[in-house]
Amino acid sequence: MIRHPWALGILGIASVLLLWWLITASGAVNKLFLPSPQAVWQAGQLQWNSGLLLKDAVASIQRVFIGFALSAGLALPVGIAMGTNVVICRLLEPLMGLIRYMPAPAFIPLLIIYFGLEELPKVLLIFIGTFFFNTLMIMDAVKFVPRELVETALTLGGRGLPILTRVVAPFIAPQVLDTYRINMASAWNLVIVAELVAATEGLGKRISLAQRFLRTDEIFMGLIVIGLIGLVIDLGFRALMRRACAWAT
Repeated sequence: MIRHPWALGILGIASVLLLWWLITASGAVNKLFLPSPQAVWQAGQLQWNSGLLLKDAVASIQRVFIGFALSAGLALPVGIAMGTNVVICRLLEPLMGLIRYMPAPAFIPLLIIYFGLEELPKVLLIFIGTFFFNTLMIMDAVKFVPRELVETALTLGGRGLPILTRVVAPFIAPQVLDTYRINMASAWNLVIVAELVAATEGLGKRISLAQRFLRTDEIFMGLIVIGLIGLVIDLGFRALMRRACAWAT
């Protein structure tokens, strides 16, 4: 049983939940600072029954997927171009290296000034915060394609696009999916920050309102929901990698 892939993971989560319950049940920590699992569960039920939890989750998920889809879609061709062309790489890599060290939340005031308080600034923040990392990691994946593979394809008569689609693309596919899986976490961090600053709905906004009224049970509930959504997305990427890149595993 302990060798099952899920066994240790479930055991780890259960241990934390048990420790949490024991601490709150003992009364060692004020419930204002650490609400009990039961209180967090009840807060989740109330928000679910009122429809707020589903509405906020859908709003946050929509922002993340739109912003990240734009980032991933543009990063793929740009990253491949930088990895295969020295001129493009030398032109863009210093610029991207500079911008990726700028904290994305620092762009929020400018995005609000330029685009107001609607959805576009939140989507653009996710795009800005993930595009440069996606691009540079894809570029590195392309650079590490074994030269022997390309030379073999050239020897067999391959040229241009066929080499890209039949040699480079299959080799970098696992790394690209892993890049997206890793940087999706950054997208979630950014959408919560954006919603804390300027939003009328979303999980980040709900956490901000709970903090204002010292509802720590709702804060914990929001954090757990975000973690569960992230876990589902992560598992989805892993499943996609196993199915689409079975040859790599």
